[in-house]
Amino acid sequence: MARKQQHIAIFTTACLPWMTGTAVNPLFRAAYLAKAGNWEVTLVVPWLSKGDQELVYPNKMKFSSPAEQENYVRQWLEERTGPLPKFDIKFYPGKFSTEKRSILPVGDISQTISDDKADIAVLEEPEHLTWYHHGRRWKSKFPKVIGVVHTNYLEYVKREKNGYISAFILKHINSWVTDIYCHKVIRLSAATQDVPRSVICNVHGVNPKFIEIGKLKHQELCQREQAFFKGAYYIGKMVWSKGYTELLHLLHKHQMELSVLKMELYGSGEDADEVKASAERLSLDIRVYPGRDHGDSIFHDYKVFINPSTTDVVCTTTAEALAMGKIVICANHPSNDFFKRFPNCHMYSTEKEFVTLTMKALGEEPIPLSDDLRHELSWEAATERFVRVADIAPTMPVGQQPPASPHFMRISPDNLQKNMEEASAFFHNTISGIETARCVFGAIPNTLQPDEQQCKELGWKLQG
Repeated sequence: MARKQQHIAIFTTACLPWMTGTAVNPLFRAAYLAKAGNWEVTLVVPWLSKGDQELVYPNKMKFSSPAEQENYVRQWLEERTGPLPKFDIKFYPGKFSTEKRSILPVGDISQTISDDKADIAVLEEPEHLTWYHHGRRWKSKFPKVIGVVHTNYLEYVKREKNGYISAFILKHINSWVTDIYCHKVIRLSAATQDVPRSVICNVHGVNPKFIEIGKLKHQELCQREQAFFKGAYYIGKMVWSKGYTELLHLLHKHQMELSVLKMELYGSGEDADEVKASAERLSLDIRVYPGRDHGDSIFHDYKVFINPSTTDVVCTTTAEALAMGKIVICANHPSNDFFKRFPNCHMYSTEKEFVTLTMKALGEEPIPLSDDLRHELSWEAATERFVRVADIAPTMPVGQQPPASPHFMRISPDNLQKNMEEASAFFHNTISGIETARCVFGAIPNTLQPDEQQCKELGWKLQG
C-alpha cells in the first residue's frame, strides 16, 4: 500500500529581504526538503505592515502584499540555486520589536496550517516562537514538533545592563517553553543552552554559489595561479557583540606583531559609526566599508577570513569563507566545533596563538577542499543531517501500525509526565492570554490577535 505523503510546515521568525539567518536558512531548508521529494513542504514566514517594513528591510524596500513579497523570495532563491521543486509559502501576522530587534508573532500562528496538513512542524527559533504563544498547543495540533535553536540569546542578554540576572530568568523560560511545545530540539552547536530533549547537530549548509566560487579557486590553485592576492577581512552585522569588540582589542594590543596585517571590515548596523571611530582613534590599519553580499566578487580574492565572534551559534560567514576556499582564523569555541574538521580552519585559544596563526595564514596558501568536505558544507548534506536527527519517518500504511499497548488501571510514569506537561502548558496558555502579563515579560502590546489592517493585508477574517 502507498504511504501517505507527510506535510512539513517550517515556521520561522524572519523573511527576506531581511538578510538574517532565520530568514535565509529556513528558506534553504524548505527548498532542499522539497527537493528530497518525500514530503509536501510549506514555509511559514512573518508578514509586516508597511510601518514595520520600513524599520526592518534594507534600502527602504516595501511590499504591498504577501504575494509581492513571495515573488521576491522565490526569485532570490532561484538566482542562487537554479530551479527547485515548488513548495508553499504562507505568511502569519508579525510585529517588529525595536527593543528586541526581532519580529514577534501576533495571535495563534499555528492556524496558518490546516488540520489535515498538520503532520510535522519545524519551529525555527522555538523559544522565540513560543514565548508569547497563545492558542492551540503545538504538540496537540502536530504529532511531531521539531525545534531548531538558531540564536545564543543568553550571550546577548548577558551583555546588557543586569544581564546575568536577565539571562538566569531567560534560561529557565526557554527551557520551559521548548519543553511544553517541542517533541525534540536540535541545537546547531553546544554554544546554545541545553534544553529538554535536545541534540547537537549543525543542520545548516551554505548557499550553493559559495561552493561554486570555491571550485573555481581550487582550479586556479591546481594550475599554480595566484588565486588569492588580497589579505584579510571580516564581514558581519556591525554591532559590537558580533566580534568587533574582540577584533579591535586584538589588533590594538598586538599592533607591533601584526604590523604587516591590513584588515578590511564589511558590515552595516547600529554600531557602524562607533566601530569606524574606534578604529581611527586606535590608529589601526583598518578600512571599514558598508555591508554587502558575501558572494560579491569583491570578496573572492581575499585569502584570510578573521572572525573572533563567540556570540554566533554556527557562523554562516565562516562556513561561506571555508566553502570559497579561504583560510579562517577563529576562536576555539563551541560555536566553531563543526569547523574543526576543515584543514583551512585555524583556531586560537590565546591571544598569542591568534597572532601566530594570523601571521602564518598571511604567508601560506589554503589547502584545496576535498569533495567530501565540500559536500559537508552543502545544503544537501545539511538536509541529510536534519532528516536523521529529527527522526522524520514516513507514515505507516493503514493496517500496519504497531499494536496498541495493553491498558492497565494505573498511571504510568509516562502518563504522569504527560499530565504534568499538559498542566504546565495550560498555565502558560493562561498567562500568555493576559495582556498585562504579556507586556511585563516583553511582548508587544495588543498582539493577542492581528489588527484590522493585518487581517486585510493577509486576507484573514477579523476575529472578535
